[in-house]
Amino acid sequence: MARLKYKFNPSTLNFEKISYGIRDYTLSGLRYLFAGLVIGAIGVVLYASFFKDPETARLSREVKFLNSQIAELNDQIDTLELFASDLQDKDDNVYRSIFGAEPFPEHMRKGGVGGSDRYKNVKGYESSDGIIETQKRINRLQRAMVAQSKSYEEIYNLAKSQDQMLQCIPAIQPVSNKELRRLASGFGMRIHPIYKIAKMHTGLDFTADIGTEIYATGDGVIEAVDSKLSGYGHHVVINHGFGYESLYAHMSRVAVRPGEKVTRGQVIGYVGSTGTSTGPHLHYEVIKNGVKVDPAFYFYSDITPEQYEDMLQRAANSNQSFD
Repeated sequence: MARLKYKFNPSTLNFEKISYGIRDYTLSGLRYLFAGLVIGAIGVVLYASFFKDPETARLSREVKFLNSQIAELNDQIDTLELFASDLQDKDDNVYRSIFGAEPFPEHMRKGGVGGSDRYKNVKGYESSDGIIETQKRINRLQRAMVAQSKSYEEIYNLAKSQDQMLQCIPAIQPVSNKELRRLASGFGMRIHPIYKIAKMHTGLDFTADIGTEIYATGDGVIEAVDSKLSGYGHHVVINHGFGYESLYAHMSRVAVRPGEKVTRGQVIGYVGSTGTSTGPHLHYEVIKNGVKVDPAFYFYSDITPEQYEDMLQRAANSNQSFD
């Protein structure tokens, strides 16, 4: 039975019994209901905070794991970007400089990526910004590595070409001349043996007996074989590529034909005295990019530095040519 309640009436100075109506009971019930709802909501929040359901807990752990992986991936990208920057610096300032190549174009290293919005599939999530930024860094690194690969391929081809060039450049004496006694006239203004006037001598004269072997001074292709009653007489021109040619004049006999490939040290003919010549000798020239240069500067493969200095001295002291 419900407990009776009384209230004091100051007018009658008596305690009177309190009577409750339907309205009072309704309001009281609503108050209890509201309090219960509030307490229930607080309980749900506290439970959700401290006592997650297994699926929510699993997803929370997974999100935390993925965020840690993204952070670790960015740390690794930091390291790779440092390596890429170091490779680029060495490529431009060391490797390409060795072969005289221009730095790799900057726009090739930082080329754009096609597509109006390549990251739209990862937008709309809480971690979208972090994922998009990581993907952008990876894409930039990929482009840099592709460009670096292309640059190294160019350097590799330059290195191969350089090796071939070193084999082709005229680099030995055209006749056997270890003691340098056969060098009779050098490059420069000399007294012409016939006209007795100072005239530019565009090669080196090597004295030797008729029939002495003449060697190709570098790899190349026979560009011309010609015979004249004056001038160079029987002579051969070798195209070495890379802007270099060499000429061998006054031969007694030619041992090659036009278009034939020759290698350094191969016999291409024999010493003679044909054309405008005052005695058996070989007139030898080196032409670089169409300009006749001093052949003495190219004898670096078969003589010592001391012999080289001696040869330059002998060539400079010669005052009269043989042709």
